[in-house]
Amino acid sequence: MSAASEIESRLQNLGTQFREAFSAATTELQLRADYAKLLGKKGDLTAVLALLRDVAAEERPRIGALVNAFRADVETTFANELKRLAEQALQAELSGLPFDLSLPGRLSFGRGHRHPVLSVRDELLGIFRELGFASVDGPEVELEENNFTKLAFPPDHPATDMQDSFWFNNKVLLRTHTSNVQVREMMKLATRVAAGEPPRLAVVSAGAVYRRDDDVTHSPMFHQMEGFLIDTAVSMAELRGVLSAFAERLYGPGTPTRFRPSYFPFVEPGAEVDVGCVFCSVEQGTRSSCRVCKATGWLEVGGCGMVHPDVFRHTGLDPEKVTGFAFGMGIDRLAMLRYGIPNIKLLFDNDPRFLSQF
Repeated sequence: MSAASEIESRLQNLGTQFREAFSAATTELQLRADYAKLLGKKGDLTAVLALLRDVAAEERPRIGALVNAFRADVETTFANELKRLAEQALQAELSGLPFDLSLPGRLSFGRGHRHPVLSVRDELLGIFRELGFASVDGPEVELEENNFTKLAFPPDHPATDMQDSFWFNNKVLLRTHTSNVQVREMMKLATRVAAGEPPRLAVVSAGAVYRRDDDVTHSPMFHQMEGFLIDTAVSMAELRGVLSAFAERLYGPGTPTRFRPSYFPFVEPGAEVDVGCVFCSVEQGTRSSCRVCKATGWLEVGGCGMVHPDVFRHTGLDPEKVTGFAFGMGIDRLAMLRYGIPNIKLLFDNDPRFLSQF
């Protein structure tokens, strides 16, 4: 048998097979599988076309026309069968039993719960409210002067760099800390003091802040809590007492804490606040493999200090008449300590398998 005759015979057989298969299909998925079996890259028609190289030159136009006609027939039949299946599905839906759209769903997803970061945030605010602080909110999109200048940041401080903060323009940015609330509340206090009220204020604020950080304990977006107390005779001892009481209420009696001297533009003197690492506690010794505390046994949770005189001046208060302290803490880090979470990214991946554990 010549190659041309063999191609004609095979096309005839395939024609009978695909019509039977297409008409017998009961689902679109089955129909498309039969279509791919015939016209796919490794389909039956491809095997037939491999014989074209053996067809005599004078026969190739006729055989080519047969192949094209066969392919067009397949496409037409396939489209008609798709339409048939769609009409059958519609008819089955229209003729089926009616159903009540107001009925409750059959699937039960269970009851959700608060995110661990929000739970810790509310707990922290509750502790400081018990200690006499008022809870106040502030904007996340802030003016540069409230975020940096009035907090006594020098113009060349790295935090003011366009590469270190998220800016909208040279005057507006996403706040890098919740200290903008301190500026706003102190300016309000200055107005009240000018009207004859006493210079007394105790405020705590919590919310999202934004910096260009990214490692196991830092995220470009994270949550911070800021607190400050203003009066006529506030000392560093009172700051230590407030933060020690806070740590004991959060983690229980005997919670190890420490202050380390440090520099912040808006406080003088300043200190870092550390708590014992839950992954390798101070009492049990450190682990050289701990990536969270970097084998120190301590985890930094915030900074604190006495409010810098320049901050008082920039907000309209007289540093000769008022004193105060301020502190800031990373809520996400405290959540990591509370729940033993080794990587901050787990808090923001929104994996229900992880979040359901809390």
